Amino acid sequence: MTTRILQRSVPDNWQSLFPDLHPVLARIYASRKLVSSAELESGLERLPPPQMMKGMDKAVELLATAVEEGKRILVVGDFDADGATSTAVALKALRAMGASDVHFLVPNRFEYGYGLTPEIVAVAAEKAPDVIVTVDNGIASLDGVEAAKALGMQVVVTDHHLPGQVLPNADAIVNPNQPGCTFPSRAMAGVGVIFYVMMALRAALRVSGWFERRSLAVPNLAKLLDIVALGTVADVVPLDHVNRILVSQGLARIRSGHCCAGISALLEVAGRRRDHIVAADMGFAVGPRLNAAGRLQDMSIGIQCLLTDDPQQAQELAKELDTLNRERRSIEAEMQQQAMHHLQALQLEASDQLPSGLCLFHEEWHQGVIGILASRIKERFHRPVIAFAMSDETYVKGSARSVTGFHIRDGLDAVATRYPNLIQKFGGHAMAAGLSIKRNSLEDFVCAFDEEVKRHLSEEDLRGSVWSDGSLAPTDLKLDLAESLRNAGPWGQGFPEPVFDGEFQLLNRRIVGEKHLKLQLRANDSLPPIDAIAFNTVDDDWPVGVSHVKLAYKLDVNLYRDKRNLQLMVEHIEPA
Repeated sequence: MTTRILQRSVPDNWQSLFPDLHPVLARIYASRKLVSSAELESGLERLPPPQMMKGMDKAVELLATAVEEGKRILVVGDFDADGATSTAVALKALRAMGASDVHFLVPNRFEYGYGLTPEIVAVAAEKAPDVIVTVDNGIASLDGVEAAKALGMQVVVTDHHLPGQVLPNADAIVNPNQPGCTFPSRAMAGVGVIFYVMMALRAALRVSGWFERRSLAVPNLAKLLDIVALGTVADVVPLDHVNRILVSQGLARIRSGHCCAGISALLEVAGRRRDHIVAADMGFAVGPRLNAAGRLQDMSIGIQCLLTDDPQQAQELAKELDTLNRERRSIEAEMQQQAMHHLQALQLEASDQLPSGLCLFHEEWHQGVIGILASRIKERFHRPVIAFAMSDETYVKGSARSVTGFHIRDGLDAVATRYPNLIQKFGGHAMAAGLSIKRNSLEDFVCAFDEEVKRHLSEEDLRGSVWSDGSLAPTDLKLDLAESLRNAGPWGQGFPEPVFDGEFQLLNRRIVGEKHLKLQLRANDSLPPIDAIAFNTVDDDWPVGVSHVKLAYKLDVNLYRDKRNLQLMVEHIEPA
C-alpha cells in the first residue's frame, strides 16, 4: 500500500503575513490559514467572553442559586479523559467558590454506557441531588433528563457533542454546537465548556457579593488550565484559536511547575520532564494513562488522581493508572493481531479489495479498547473503521474512527435515516463516534456503512498520504529552528505539527527495540551527520545497498541528560 507525500498549499502573500518571523515558521502559519500575528497571541484576554455562549446566563443563574443556598450539586461525567478532566474542573471550581455540597458520578461504561441515561439517574437519585450538572455529555440524553426532572432534580447540560434534531428538556443547556449559539469556537472540548461555565459563575458570584459575604478569596480559575489543556488535547478536538489559548496557557503552567499533583505524577510515571513538555505529551503520554481507567475499570480512579492535592496519593494513583495502561496495551496488541488475522483470512489485504468503510468484530474483544483498535486499523489502511465488541447477548457496541473527507457522525446519521431501526443509538464528532446495534443486524450494517462511505470517498481518498510543509534547506537543519518549531505550537488536531520532506544520504541504520529504525543521515557533504528515528518501522523489504532515502519528517529536540540535540522524527521513509 503506497504512501504519497503531498504538499500543503501556501498563499502567495505568505511572506508579508508574518514579516518578523523565521521564513519557515511564517510559511507554516500561513499554510494553516492564519492571516495575522493576532491569531498567534495566547493571552487569556484574547478569549471570547462566556456570555457569547447560548444558555450561559440561565446556567449561571441556576448554579449561583445552588451555591448560595447550599444545594446538593452532582456532576455527572463521562469515562474518557475529557470527561474526567471536565469533572475535575467542575468540582475544583465549585468547591473553590464555596459550594458546600458537591459530588460526582461517572457511569461505568460496562454497566451503564455513555451519558445521562435513566439508569444512571436512578443511581444518582441515591445521592439525592438538587441539581445535576452534566459535563462532556447530556446533549443526547433526552430520556435521562426527563427521568431526572420527574424526580424533582434541576438539570444543567454542559456538552460539546453535536446535537440531534431534538434537544433535551434541561433547565439550561450550554453547548457551542447547539442551534442558535454564536460563540466563535465550535471546537471546544467538554472541559473547555465547563471551564467557561465556571468562569461565568465566578463573575456572577463576585457581582452578587457572595465572596465578600462569606469572607472567601475570589478563586484564581487559571490554576485549572493545566487540567483544561490535558482534556482538550486528549479529546483530539481541533486546535482553533480558542483551544490554542487554553492549551498554551495550561502547558505554560505545567512547565513552570504550577500544575496539580495528579498531572505532575502522571508525567513522572510516563517518563516526561515537566519543564520540557509539549501538547503531544498530553496526547500520547498523560491522556492514555488517564483513559486507561475508564477503558478497563472505573474512571473514578483518574478523577481522584486529578482532584487530590496530596503528592503521595497522586503518585499512588498515577502508578495504578500506569499499570492499567500497560494492561490496556497488552489487550490492544492481542486484539490488533486478531483483527489482522481476520483481514488476512478474508484475503482483503490489497487496498483495492478492502471495503471503503471497514467494520471489524470479535466476540471476545474488550469494549474499552475497541476505540484504540479502530484508530490503529484506520492508520494502517487509511479508511473509516468501526470496531465492534459484544455489549450483551443482544447488542454489539461499536467505536468508529474516520479519515479526512468523511464526517463519521453525519455518516452514521445518514445510515440511520436511510435504514430506520438499523442503528439503536449513536453520537460523536467528525472523526470519532460510537454506536450500538443489534448483533443480528451487523451484516446489514456493514453493507450500509460501506455504501455510505463510498458515496463520499474515492479510491484516491483512501490512499495513505503524508502532508508536508515542503523541503528544508540543509542549513535549516539546526537545533535552533527545531526549538523554535517546538515552541511555536501548541500543535495538534486541525493545527498539525510541521512535517518536511527531502532526500538524505544514509550513513547507518539499525533496528532498536525490535521494531524501530534508528538512522544516521547527512543532508550534504559539508554538514555533520543527523540522528533520526522511525518508530514502528523496519527495513526487511529494502533492496541491498540502499545509500539514499526519501523522508517525511519532523524536526525534533532530543533531550538526554540535560543535553539537547537535533533529531528527525520520521513519518515516512522509503529508499530513494
